[in-house]
Amino acid sequence: MIADFHFLRPWWLLAILLPPMLIWMSSRSSDVRDRWKALIAPHLLDSLVVMPGRKKQLGPAWLTATVLALSIIAVAGPTWQREPPPFVSDTASLVIAVDLSPTMDATDISPSRIERVKLKIKDILAARAGARTAVIAYAGTAHLVVPLTEDADLIQSYTDALATRLMPKPGKNTFAALQMADLLLKEDGSSGTILLLTDGIEDATAAPAKEIGSGLIVLGIGTADTPAAKLDIDALKKFGSEAGASVATITDDDADIRWVIQRVATNFTRQTASEGDRWHDLGWWLLIPVAALFGLSFRRGWVTRVSVLMLAARLLLPDTAEAGTFTDMWLTPDQQGRIAFERGDFATAARHFKDPMWKGTALYREGRFKEAADAFAFSDTPEAWFDRGNALLHLEEFEEGIAAYEKALEKRKDWPEAAANLALAKRLLKQQQDDEEPEQPNEKPDDMQFDDKGKKGKAGMVNLAEETSEMWMKNIRASPADLMARKFAIEAEQEDKP
Repeated sequence: MIADFHFLRPWWLLAILLPPMLIWMSSRSSDVRDRWKALIAPHLLDSLVVMPGRKKQLGPAWLTATVLALSIIAVAGPTWQREPPPFVSDTASLVIAVDLSPTMDATDISPSRIERVKLKIKDILAARAGARTAVIAYAGTAHLVVPLTEDADLIQSYTDALATRLMPKPGKNTFAALQMADLLLKEDGSSGTILLLTDGIEDATAAPAKEIGSGLIVLGIGTADTPAAKLDIDALKKFGSEAGASVATITDDDADIRWVIQRVATNFTRQTASEGDRWHDLGWWLLIPVAALFGLSFRRGWVTRVSVLMLAARLLLPDTAEAGTFTDMWLTPDQQGRIAFERGDFATAARHFKDPMWKGTALYREGRFKEAADAFAFSDTPEAWFDRGNALLHLEEFEEGIAAYEKALEKRKDWPEAAANLALAKRLLKQQQDDEEPEQPNEKPDDMQFDDKGKKGKAGMVNLAEETSEMWMKNIRASPADLMARKFAIEAEQEDKP
């Protein structure tokens, strides 16, 4: 933190010379001998001049100099923390690891633990509309069900088919699931959270789980009322304490869903705090001591008289668009916009903001995507191009959106969120173009066309896992449950081979 300390506007620190000059000038003006030395002979000066007594209280000059110094430091913008750009938090990735060991068939919660898990996953997807989510199933082995995707319908279709009978090996290997989830996030290059939906964790898992780089949260499934497979809440809490994970238990309402969403957002904010390009201006904290010191200056009525005159003049003026409002005396338009933004009044915030990024953000949150895209166009930062691309995607202007994301990646290399949105924009553009093409009358609508050229692969080599994955994906007649059962069995067989 100390190493990151710097000033956003360091040139303002040159004004720090003003407070000492103010004190020096004040001391010169209070020197009675200096006032009369040009009019009275030096040998008479000491006898004729009566020096005032020394004042022990803090003088106005020192008070003013202190306030001025603090104000200069505040305006210089001290900072040591980064803040993520707007909208990036919407892309926080989540990998859900579902325990499919036999105990998940227990019926201590209706209709069963695994069925309740499916309902909770559906609620999580609904609360994170548009965010990227992946699903892993594990028991004695861990297997990828759905990779990171924004397609909630795809995730739902496969998670609805999850069952304990699909797993090729009994038992429980939680760490294998954690390793797979962490690797999935690292290969994607995104910050994210791993959510464990389980009714128990092995004792030996805590130590290696502590080395997992991604955020980890655990939602315990079940109750302590089932002797054969009771939920050991104390063991889950112990795991959370040792592994640095947040732990909660399933609820009948959506309190657990809100808890999950909050933890995902918190993890993402912490993980991206050192990755954002925008530094958080912390100079405003110095306004507190400045205001306190100004309170000491209310003596002999001079500040009071000036303040009363200002207030009276302001109150007598009409609140018109030309004259401004009473708030304009104290807050800049951007400050007024930020207050409205924090209240969720995005329409008012958009009217006040002068900063193009904040104005565009407020318009985006208001759903005025065309105006938001125009506002972002006034800034040439990678965040502005990224946010402009988001707005253009809502307008279904995919070509311009692609250009905006490419510009963002040109200015900020290796930005996973921008790369992911660029890929999404290209897919949407292709889908739009395909929808506009006329249907071929000679082609049967139910026929499936496969490209055999891809089998050549790099240097003509395709490993067995890729072949089997392609085989089960092509078997469109099988149900998702059958497809997963075959895939899991093949992967487990491959793991057993030396």
